[in-house]
Amino acid sequence: MEIKGYNFPDDLYYDKNHFWARVEGGVVVMGTTDLTQSLAGEITFVDVPQADDEVTQGKPFGSIESGKWVGRIYAVVSGEVKEGNEALEDEPELINQDCYGKGWICKITPADLAADLSKLMQGAAYQEWVAGEIEKMNSEQK
Repeated sequence: MEIKGYNFPDDLYYDKNHFWARVEGGVVVMGTTDLTQSLAGEITFVDVPQADDEVTQGKPFGSIESGKWVGRIYAVVSGEVKEGNEALEDEPELINQDCYGKGWICKITPADLAADLSKLMQGAAYQEWVAGEIEKMNSEQK
């Protein structure tokens, strides 16, 4: 779906920290949204998590930096990091180029997938929420 010029694939789950989750088998792949990468500008550094790191849904576990911005990475589910996207260490701009594909941040083996997914948004609920967030950001910039 496209919302106010930003792309948000329909098949993903989203959180209120502007991160997405895609379930692949028993693993959750996560990354940051088109909105976030666009507002950040050119991404210059990503603190890529390591395998076996424990993460908690909604809690920060790393950071993303651009020339004008430093933001925290928040876990979309609780569990154990299975794999961090090491390509981001040399090419953090992959997030700008393909935030829903090659710019993924990490893969997490969730502790309780159903419970965590129930706390994320999809479809019309996300569309309504993020449209409101974009409106707030636009009015703050004026």
